[in-house]
Amino acid sequence: MTASTPRVLVVDDEPPIRKLLRMGLGTHGYDVLEAPNGKAGLELLAQNPDLVILDLGLPDIDGLELLRMIRERNEGVPIVVLSSRGDEAGKVQALDFGADDYVTKPFGMDELLARMRAALRHQLQVQGERPIFHVGDLSVDLVRRIVKMGEQEIKLSPKEYDLLRLMVQHAGKVLTHRFLLSEIWDGLTDTQYLRVYVRQIRQKIEKNPERPQYILTETGIGYRLRAPN
Repeated sequence: MTASTPRVLVVDDEPPIRKLLRMGLGTHGYDVLEAPNGKAGLELLAQNPDLVILDLGLPDIDGLELLRMIRERNEGVPIVVLSSRGDEAGKVQALDFGADDYVTKPFGMDELLARMRAALRHQLQVQGERPIFHVGDLSVDLVRRIVKMGEQEIKLSPKEYDLLRLMVQHAGKVLTHRFLLSEIWDGLTDTQYLRVYVRQIRQKIEKNPERPQYILTETGIGYRLRAPN
């Protein structure tokens, strides 16, 4: 990310949405590049934006195909997808294709800005992973494999730790059921295994496992570990 003015590429075919983003993001110090379709978006990608906001419903190129093309040309740029309400299958596909997050239309500017900040932080974290992760009272020492809540050490099974560590490595990013299962259970497809282990970890790290503050559920999609402030 550039030190002075972060550059955001907005790919959306709706002029009112582009105007909203141009004005809203500009107010918060972002330099906005606008593309009304996929072809223009690919051309502007050559200007190396720090983040891409991508609408999946474009007139010329299928949004998921464009997402794949962007990832081929720029593996590391964070991508926040704009999707229609209720399109859970599309959101899951976009995340599996390499999107970092999604925002459902209609959206609030504060929500979008928060998602953008999380995606940018995740990119920096991946570039230079820190050995100790902190969020709230939770700390995870990735070198010594020690998990603590405050000063109290939390005992996790090897599989529970592997799952938490994967979430720590992608803190703030939505991880789909499919991704988590493929990484931890080598392609097992039964999400019940995942739910059981998430429940077990929540019992150990959450004050109220029924209202979690750390491991957040993205209904129908997967889970997100709360990002550091």
